[in-house]
Amino acid sequence: MDKLQKFELMNKIVRELEDLQNSQRALIEKIGKIEVDNMNGLNDSYLENNLGTMHSKVAENVDSVTEIFAHFEAQRDEYGEKNSADIAAAEAAAALEAIK
Repeated sequence: MDKLQKFELMNKIVRELEDLQNSQRALIEKIGKIEVDNMNGLNDSYLENNLGTMHSKVAENVDSVTEIFAHFEAQRDEYGEKNSADIAAAEAAAALEAIK
C-alpha cells in the first residue's frame, strides 16, 4: 500500500468513526426521549430501570468512540503532515493518469 492509499484509508476510517460517534449520540437522544415520555405519564418501572442502564452504557460507548476518534484523527493528521510531499506527488500522478 503506497502512502496515498494509506492516507485515503485513514481518511475513510476517520469518516466512519465520526459517523459512529453521531450514531451513538442519536441513540442517546432517542433513549432520552423514551425516558421523558415514560416519565410524562406512563411511569413504567421496567422501562425506567432498563432505559437508565441502557443510557449509561451508550454514554460510555460515546466516550470510547470520541476518544478513539480524536486519537486516530490526530494520527491521520500527523501522517498527512509527515508524508505531505509524497501524498501530493501521488495525487498529481493519479490526476495525470485520469486525464490520459
